[in-house]
Amino acid sequence: MADVMIQTPPVLQGPSEKERKYDRQLRLWAASGQAALESANILLVNSGAGTVGVETLKNLVLPGIGRFTIADQNIVTHQDLGVNFFVDDSWLGKSRAEACTNFLLELNPEVQGEWYPKTQDESFHLDHFLSSSPTFTMILYALPLPQDLVQLIQDYSLQYKIPTIAVHSVGYYSYFKTTIPGTFPIVDTHPDETATTDLRLLAPWPELLEFSQSMTENIDNLDSHEHGHLPMVVILLHHLEQWKQAHGGAYPTSYVDKTTFRKTVSEAMRTDNPEGGEENFEEAVAAVMKHVVKPSLPSSLRQVFDYVHQDPEEITSGFWVITEAVKRFYDQHGRLPVPGGLPDMKAQSNVYIKLQNIYKERARQDVSQVLGIARSLPGGQDVDPEQVELFCKNASFIKLINAPGDKATSLDKLVEQELANDEISAFAGPEMPLSLVPLYLALLATSNAKTASADEIMGFIGKAAPKATGNERYKKTAQEVERAAGGELHNISALTGGMVAQEMIKIITKQYVPIDNTCIFDGIDSRCQVLRL
Repeated sequence: MADVMIQTPPVLQGPSEKERKYDRQLRLWAASGQAALESANILLVNSGAGTVGVETLKNLVLPGIGRFTIADQNIVTHQDLGVNFFVDDSWLGKSRAEACTNFLLELNPEVQGEWYPKTQDESFHLDHFLSSSPTFTMILYALPLPQDLVQLIQDYSLQYKIPTIAVHSVGYYSYFKTTIPGTFPIVDTHPDETATTDLRLLAPWPELLEFSQSMTENIDNLDSHEHGHLPMVVILLHHLEQWKQAHGGAYPTSYVDKTTFRKTVSEAMRTDNPEGGEENFEEAVAAVMKHVVKPSLPSSLRQVFDYVHQDPEEITSGFWVITEAVKRFYDQHGRLPVPGGLPDMKAQSNVYIKLQNIYKERARQDVSQVLGIARSLPGGQDVDPEQVELFCKNASFIKLINAPGDKATSLDKLVEQELANDEISAFAGPEMPLSLVPLYLALLATSNAKTASADEIMGFIGKAAPKATGNERYKKTAQEVERAAGGELHNISALTGGMVAQEMIKIITKQYVPIDNTCIFDGIDSRCQVLRL
């Protein structure tokens, strides 16, 4: 009697404790983003009421930032107890930096935190502290700060090429501004999945054409089930080939031609069935305008291709080596690498899988060719194949922050533009809201001092943007900032801190597209405005 082999099924490994803890954010920025976050070292230079900076750190500690340091020379006062949830009355008269650090660390034991100065007797010398500390990944500084400290932070940022964010929250108003030294490329911009689909219907490769032709060579003789389950891609390729034969090899590229082509596809749909139509043909008709397009080079990627390096060391960095490889691939083939994604569509499962594999295989071939080109370039031997694959997949959506030619708008010119827009807004109504530039300028006037009178604020605005002199909206905004007397409202600072933390995570993980570069928030009307300043 033959022995019966009993095989024990493999033990299924569930998610680790860490994966369960960070499950939601891992879905947002994956393991690579989490690793970048956990290796980050953040410095907060705190001042003023000190709430918005700590609220920002809260939103970094919870997702697992690696390490943070709070530099704050203030002690805890009764005013802090009313707006800062990370101090209590047991800390009155003691270091605010130490108090906030201890309470923040309770939120996530995996995070490390420090504070400066270590003792109340120790003098606050930020320059000495920076020079004696490991290089920080990013610096967040809360205004108001003396100009010499702001300049020190900016010089440190330029020296070590690290990003900074300035944040200022007063009363119902706040703003924050990101400063990223040099160009900052982002490959994983997380575009909408529907936008990333690239079916290459006007530039099909042999395997794709053969698959389509094998399914449609007897299309008129297919039964209702087979005809009703032809993939949308196959339907469009079949009718595009027929269109080419009838139009001298030309594809329908103009709007008029696409409209006619769409009608042709619609008329090929069978209606003599219980449903009165076919869902797959309806999908094909709906896809004509979006997917029947020639391969092209997006303006954002052209900007990357045309970038002129200011620093010779940039050329051999991984990103720019891959960029050069993809550029050569494009010059050779007249198209970008195939991303490899295939949208959901009505089809039989086995047919859909075959079609999906055709796209994936083409994408693998393109990635392999780009990798081969990259390896032949100086500095390309160390290029990570996964980074090449990511670049090829997202090539059409790569974003270059601080690209040459991206000019910031001068305050005077900006105010002139916004005043003109406000005049139009007065007639347009709520559909065209008023500019938030007055808020920014009023807060900017108090960037180096905690309080200022409305007249002093208007005097600053008059020098920075003469065209705003005497404007009533600017006067009212200045009066509101004066009334706040440098104080923070916890809900406004908490909301602002959430926005700032989100931008910091984008920059640290190099995923998603950060704002460029200033965000102004009006807590009275609950709206934001983003400007490049």
